[in-house]
Amino acid sequence: MNGIFSRVLIANRGEIAVRVIRACRDLGISPVAVYSEVDRQALHVRLADEAYLLGPAPARESYLNIERIIELAHQAGAEAIHPGYGFLSENAEFAEACARAGIVFIGPPPEALRAAGEKTAAKELARRVGVPLVPGSDGPVSDEEALWIAGQIGYPVVIKAAAGGGGKGMRIVRSPNELPSALRLARSEALSAFGDDSVYIEKYIDPARHVEVQVLCDAHGKCIHLGERECSIQRRYQKLIEESPSPIVDPALRAEMGEAALAIFRAAGYVNAGTCEFIVGPDRKFYFLEVNARIQVEHPVTEQVTGIDLVVEQIKLAAGYRLEYDQKDIIQRGWALECRVYAEDPDNNFLPSPGQVVALREPAGPGIRVDSGLYLGQRVTIDYDPMLSKVIAWGRDRREAIARMLRALDEYEVAGPKTTIPFHRAVLRDPRFQAGEFDTGYVARHWQGVPVPEDLLVKAAVAAAVDFHRRPKVVTGERPAAGQVQESPWKVAGRWAALRSR
Repeated sequence: MNGIFSRVLIANRGEIAVRVIRACRDLGISPVAVYSEVDRQALHVRLADEAYLLGPAPARESYLNIERIIELAHQAGAEAIHPGYGFLSENAEFAEACARAGIVFIGPPPEALRAAGEKTAAKELARRVGVPLVPGSDGPVSDEEALWIAGQIGYPVVIKAAAGGGGKGMRIVRSPNELPSALRLARSEALSAFGDDSVYIEKYIDPARHVEVQVLCDAHGKCIHLGERECSIQRRYQKLIEESPSPIVDPALRAEMGEAALAIFRAAGYVNAGTCEFIVGPDRKFYFLEVNARIQVEHPVTEQVTGIDLVVEQIKLAAGYRLEYDQKDIIQRGWALECRVYAEDPDNNFLPSPGQVVALREPAGPGIRVDSGLYLGQRVTIDYDPMLSKVIAWGRDRREAIARMLRALDEYEVAGPKTTIPFHRAVLRDPRFQAGEFDTGYVARHWQGVPVPEDLLVKAAVAAAVDFHRRPKVVTGERPAAGQVQESPWKVAGRWAALRSR
């Protein structure tokens, strides 16, 4: 399909940049990448038609640098910018800067970002349209206000960043003496992730299920929802496993939550793709949590059960196209699961595990999809979010989807950085998960850790050594900067073995 945009700049990195590049290709659009100094050889840089250097590794000097991104979009001749998720994806100032520069922002308009994307404004919007809310503050709070409100609603409470999501800037507080340090940490993390240290506070519901509804809205007044996703398997408020549909949602609850989500999006004047997140208590009552005014990491499970390409829809909606679907056309077929693969050590409290990828085998086969930014020889750093890829499995029912995911995880090998693959294998084999009996506290209560097979190191070194001399050493025509020369995989594998033996 031509005639939408001729060129789109992707203001992001990793697997979501690769995902957007592929959607652009499907639409006949030329994709343009940007990258920081540590991402010179990243997969999204290799796959784009052109790639431009943003700046140094720190996000504030690269992927959060609005002025530089706009400058490069003009330089590349891009008519639109896709922000992916995270970074500037929910930043109203960025959307406004795009508009001033004559560039289309592939996301909601600035007014809708402020009304729905900013967490406290979204709560007010939900209150206005009659969607149930978790008790808490009406907006950002000072430390003194947080202490008073927590005393009124009762502990435990949760502190949340007002300017973003993804678990950044969130802290659960179970007693008054924990609150001051939790506020400091939450504000610091929110400032680092979103450039805004404002936080709000609400009652922490426990046990709870985290269920979200995917929404699409066009500029001509039509809004539809594409059903729900279950996102309760989390650690430190970051989702690890998602699925669609949810094991606890029946058709009546689906319709009720869908209508609540649509009421909020319509009231916000929303255009493009977005997600309405809810907390579902043990009594199956649901409460509005927040709006994610962007594409979600877990969007592939909705794509798998509905057959709708959400990133393609984002681009078309930003170009002014009408939605081709009515609500009656949305039918969920089968079941889909997603496992996020992080460069983290599940045996060591999910601490980051940087390093060079010295062996890589990604899964395939019936019902399996891998959205990945990984490549052999890649150096995983601690500069950004540690997510490496996502494995998505579809089946005719939940049992088949789980079986296919387990097969895929058993095929998946990444050596160098430790990953969450062993964790996912353990969870999917847990009878509680297989029965759909879990909540947002599952990981904290049940995760014991699973050792990585020792023979993986030998496979890693052999595979990496065979491939090492075939790898391109330069990606964009530039010579690697000092300190960026790739090391022998034998050295990297040896260092990994030494670390494991400690």
